[in-house]
Formats: sequence, C-alpha cells, structure tokens
Amino acid sequence: MMKSMSWRARVHERFGARLGLTLFVAVPAAALAGLLAVAVESAWDPFRKLDQNTASYLHDHASGHPLVIRILARISDVGGPTPARAVVALLAVVLWVRGARRLALWAASTMLAGAVLDGGLKTLVDRARPHLPNPFAHAPGASFPSGHAMTSALACGIIVLALLPLLGRKGTVVAWTLAALVVFAVGYSRVALGVHWVTDVVGAWLLAVALLAASVSAFQTWRVEHGRRPAHPVTEGVEPEAEKVLHLDSGVVKSGHAGSGR
Repeated sequence: MMKSMSWRARVHERFGARLGLTLFVAVPAAALAGLLAVAVESAWDPFRKLDQNTASYLHDHASGHPLVIRILARISDVGGPTPARAVVALLAVVLWVRGARRLALWAASTMLAGAVLDGGLKTLVDRARPHLPNPFAHAPGASFPSGHAMTSALACGIIVLALLPLLGRKGTVVAWTLAALVVFAVGYSRVALGVHWVTDVVGAWLLAVALLAASVSAFQTWRVEHGRRPAHPVTEGVEPEAEKVLHLDSGVVKSGHAGSGR
C-alpha cells in the first residue's frame, strides 16, 4: 500500500502540474482558437453578424468624441507589439544579469514563439480587416489574430509570472487584476478603432493563454527533472526561487543561487 501511494505521489509530482496546464488550459484554449479561426475563415454567419454589429456599434459610439478616439489610439500605440516586446526584452536582460537565466530564457522564448505564431496564423487565415466609413485608424496586413491583443496578453502574462515571487498575496491579486485590465483595454481599443474584428481579439487572447500555459508547462517539466518541486505558477510564479536574485537589495549577482538556473 505504501509503495502504491509512493508511486502515485511520484507520478503526481512529476506530471501533475504540467499535465494540468496542458490538458485543462493549453489544449482547450488552442482548440477553441482553432475552431474560431475555421469559423471566421468560412464566414460562419453567427460570428460574421457578431463582428459586424460590434464593429458598427463601437464605431458609432466613438464617433463625435475626439478625446475618446485619441485615448483609444494612445492605448493601442502603447500596448502595441513593439513596446510590449521591448518591455519583455528588457525584463529578460534584467533577469539574465541578476542571475535568473532560465527565467530570462523562458520569457524571451515565449515572446518569440508568440511573434512566430501570430505571423504564421495571419498568413494562413489571411482575413480582411474591417472596412468602416470614416475609419479612426488604419493597419496593414491580415486581421486574424490581433497582434496587439496577443502580444499584450503574452507580455502581461510573462511579466506577472516572472515577478510574482516578489509579491505577497495582495500584490498577486493586484498584479493579475492590472494585467487583465491592460489586456482588455488594448483589445477593446483595436476593435473600437475599427482595425480588428472582435473575434480577432478573442482568438488572440485564446492563443496567448494556450501559449503561456504550454510554455509554463515546459518550464515546470524542467524544474521537476532538475529536482525542484512543481511550482504553482498563478500564485507564486514560474520560478519561486528567483526571489533570491530578483530583490533589488540582493546586491551583485551571486553564482550558485537556487534561482540562477545555471
């Protein structure tokens, strides 16, 4: 009986966290994004009507309010792919310099995978962008998925998951809440400005969730294989031990830290 319990405990420790993330988050989110891509490519009528009605409503609502349009444009600019990738790149550099090198590689590789996925799906689906009267903004390229929505969601997720070891319980709640608000604001701005359909944004969010879950799952696999306990990413980050090198008062980077990943 003890041997059976020990075996089950080892299996749960080795596979539990990554299987949970993969089976219950990454796979469903990716599947829903795939179904959504097929639906929009085939111009499925319910989604077509949803997109057109939402685009028209938000466009009409913003018309005649120059301040609202300027705010939406600023949100879209600040939350665009270039600023988001720059912030994550800076984070990766800081993590690397302070000794959290595995964490730095995780952040950079996840963001890079997002860029590749976004470009590949845009080419594959090749969906036309909205054509509205008196558009507030213009954007080149295909529409699905929204690069702004996907990149901002990935960036916010990466930043929070990397820095959670520095936050307490209240800080964790605040961080996730702020991240959600930023992601929603960027996605909303893209639809309200008339450069994306609402399904472009929803699809981008689903893809970001799937990619984040898959990358965190892969990182957890590395942790277990190197003798570390499975982390609880949503509450303690992907690398809880990184707290030792992330604190601003930790001084010069020290070799051999548990969070260094060397």
